Amino acid sequence: MTRSVALALHALVLSQAVIAAPQPAPRATTNLDTWLASEAKVALNGILDNIGSSGAYAASAHAGIVIASPSTNDPDYYYTWSRDAALVVKVLVDLFRNGESSLQTVLMEYVNAQAHLQTVSNPSGSLSSGGLGEPKFNVDETAFTGSWGRPQRDGPALRATALIDFGNWLIDNGYSKYAVSNIWPVVRNDLSYVAQYWNNTGFDLWEEVQGSSFFTIAAQHRALVEGSAFASRVGSSCSWCDSQAPQVLCYLQSFWTGSYILANFGSNRSGKDANTILGSIHTFDPNAGCDENTFQPCSPRTLANHKVYTDSFRSIYAINSGIAAGKAVAVGRYPEDNYYNGNPWYLATTAAAEQLYDAIYQWNQAKSITITSVSLAFFKDIYPSAAVGTYASSSSTFTAIIDAVKTYADGYMGIVVRNLPPPWAPDSPDIDTNEKGKKKKEKYARPNGSLAEQFTRSNGSPASARDLTWSYAALLTANLRRNSVMPPSWGEKNAKQASACVATSATGTYSAATGTTWPSSLTRGPTNSTSTTTTTTTTATPTACSTPTSVAVTFDVTATTSWGENVFIAGSIPELGNWASSKAVALSAADYTDADHTWAVTMTLPAGTSFEYKFLRVAKSGAVTWESDPNRSYTVPAECGMIAATESSTWR
Repeated sequence: MTRSVALALHALVLSQAVIAAPQPAPRATTNLDTWLASEAKVALNGILDNIGSSGAYAASAHAGIVIASPSTNDPDYYYTWSRDAALVVKVLVDLFRNGESSLQTVLMEYVNAQAHLQTVSNPSGSLSSGGLGEPKFNVDETAFTGSWGRPQRDGPALRATALIDFGNWLIDNGYSKYAVSNIWPVVRNDLSYVAQYWNNTGFDLWEEVQGSSFFTIAAQHRALVEGSAFASRVGSSCSWCDSQAPQVLCYLQSFWTGSYILANFGSNRSGKDANTILGSIHTFDPNAGCDENTFQPCSPRTLANHKVYTDSFRSIYAINSGIAAGKAVAVGRYPEDNYYNGNPWYLATTAAAEQLYDAIYQWNQAKSITITSVSLAFFKDIYPSAAVGTYASSSSTFTAIIDAVKTYADGYMGIVVRNLPPPWAPDSPDIDTNEKGKKKKEKYARPNGSLAEQFTRSNGSPASARDLTWSYAALLTANLRRNSVMPPSWGEKNAKQASACVATSATGTYSAATGTTWPSSLTRGPTNSTSTTTTTTTTATPTACSTPTSVAVTFDVTATTSWGENVFIAGSIPELGNWASSKAVALSAADYTDADHTWAVTMTLPAGTSFEYKFLRVAKSGAVTWESDPNRSYTVPAECGMIAATESSTWR
């Protein structure tokens, strides 16, 4: 990785790394923030390694093809799934929106690859006869013709959502021409498929149950709502979206059992399933509030479901033994699972955390928390004195609940890192015993940070496919939401629900997408780009963005040091130790070379905060040397859409 890319990633990890000061010599104390700061880089690199044709593990895949995993045997995941690829690319669009410009080529190649895949005839059909529901393809963009659970109807909806997000960015930044010529034709095909087939059964996201899936229906509803709005932005329309979205939302209500969300109709299982958590976080809208009908993360129904789902794993995994209710546990797909012996999944465990981070954001936006009889059991688990009522943000109850939910959510993230070998968790408690009764440490992620599909229910060792692309994407989205970095609204407030559910469908427009030419560089801000290949006139209306509550600020300093010497930063705010050298924050020498003596650290700081600071050196002996006066000063940005910033200095 080049230094410029490394620094860009460093600014995007969006985690605060607090390192204890020397006592008498520097000694690092580990925490979740520290691990996430490193793991976010590992996860992004893990994704890019799995995208053809430049990815380290995807060299034989065509450009823009996202493989599920490099594993080619037991299990063989060296294919591209429409669903997995779309969920992964949605994360990349999030990062691209927030400043990771190096992802431009990957996104454009993905669009081109999907335009071609839509035209590949396969066992599910052709472009206009159901072929968009084909779940997976070979990495050379040919049809997979073996036996499989098909069709799977979530892929087109998820792909439309990922591409709409990228398309809206193009419009907002002066590239409407490409949204019209390259994005809309692919999205229109997917929306046509959703409107035509949403009321037909298919296989669920785990590819096991043929019936109607909560996750699929929720994803289809979102795609139709935002698809209609996107159609208007590119000077077109989607009448089939408008006619079907209210019916899809009406049907979505039938998955509520009264105590939890039923994952699937057509299954003989309990229906307690990560499908429901994933559905809620995929359809999360930061502007929606705690809406019950779209199962927003903070809604009473979805919180009640979170408890029922989580509790279903407390007694079946050995690694959860002894963990009380209201404390995070490892979770899997569903309690009856027997695939690879039925283990916890990384993406399911981080999803359980992500729903709670989303809920916290929504409560802070609403400036209140409402506890109902439906959600009371969830709240009492983590805050025993909880009672039905509404609690304003000015109340001590509101603050206590927010803190409790944040701790609970962090517990799920901690499951992934617990008992890693040094340097991540040298002081962590042991969690399991071996056959002789002796304590032993287990690792839920490999020492290099790579994430498999699963970790075993008995001791937490990685299982099934290695380097699962979706696992990395799930880690990144949870980390972003943990730091209040939110996706754009998809228009949930504009969603309408039919008063009576009717089995219906609508026919849209199918045609092969042919726009594959892109600009050499995409830059933020209007470019006054005009179309030379289409007569359609479009008006780019920038979407509203929110003022950040916190910003990931990277402080880097050029400082020549000797072996054993470290650089710290201290300042006038608690996050910088209130000038106490014993509480100073350590900088990393990860980018330090013989030619470039850079030390850097990224911290999440409250937007708008002004403070003074200085750098200090700590020798191997523990001796502290402050840089010369005067104090440096800095104000954390509080601009619309600003979530990351860098402040560069030279040692004085």
